[in-house]
Amino acid sequence: MFDLSGRIAAVTGAGSGIGAAIAALFARHGAYVAALDIDERAARRTADAIREHGGCADAYACDVTAAGDVARAFDAIDAAHRRLDILVNNAGIAHVGTIEQTSEADLDRLYAVNVKGVYLCARAAVPIMVRQRGGVLLNLASIASLIGLPDRFAYSMTKGAVLSMTRSIAVDYMKQNIRCNCICPARVHTPFVDNYLAQNYPGRESEMMRQLSAYQPIGRMGTPEEVACLALYLCSEEASFVTGQAYPIDGGVLVA
Repeated sequence: MFDLSGRIAAVTGAGSGIGAAIAALFARHGAYVAALDIDERAARRTADAIREHGGCADAYACDVTAAGDVARAFDAIDAAHRRLDILVNNAGIAHVGTIEQTSEADLDRLYAVNVKGVYLCARAAVPIMVRQRGGVLLNLASIASLIGLPDRFAYSMTKGAVLSMTRSIAVDYMKQNIRCNCICPARVHTPFVDNYLAQNYPGRESEMMRQLSAYQPIGRMGTPEEVACLALYLCSEEASFVTGQAYPIDGGVLVA
């Protein structure tokens, strides 16, 4: 099950966290992985780790907010492989604040990465998938796209847009055998969380980690590997009847 042998998969934000976990798991299941990240060294670390474990991967420097960068990366993938079977739009950034605490620059920055980045990468991938008569897009949304979260105004706005784009792409390209879904995680323990706590709560990291973990009724944060397992299912043939859906992975938040 979940065999991705022969599939070409592009993963944005693959340099760390959830993106790196998805890239590694897809490679273990047979996919060639194009690891895209704005930090080329981070993308190379992911690709190198995949190759060290017997997988196939290459690194691509790509700022998902820049149309030229995205076009160059996807043109290079297409030129090398003449197909693209899977796109995981994982690259994203966060922001803490109400509408009063969100500057115009904050809003523009989050929109550029979390919304425009998904748009640009999907726009680059879809024509390749149309040409080959099939493909899968998977977007990383958030439970913030399904419920209201305190102090997450701009972040929630962008993830709501990701959910809407997911459903629009699914409807528009269903007849071309292109599926599109999104994953909606609650808090996931990534390097971003550790850095956020170190910068904002020096000396209180353990206390704040417990508070953040307790938000999930199950009593802990998710792991990047758990999100990757759901991504693997949604991008595999086992999910061939699934499109236009938002899958929570939330430790019980939505049912508590």
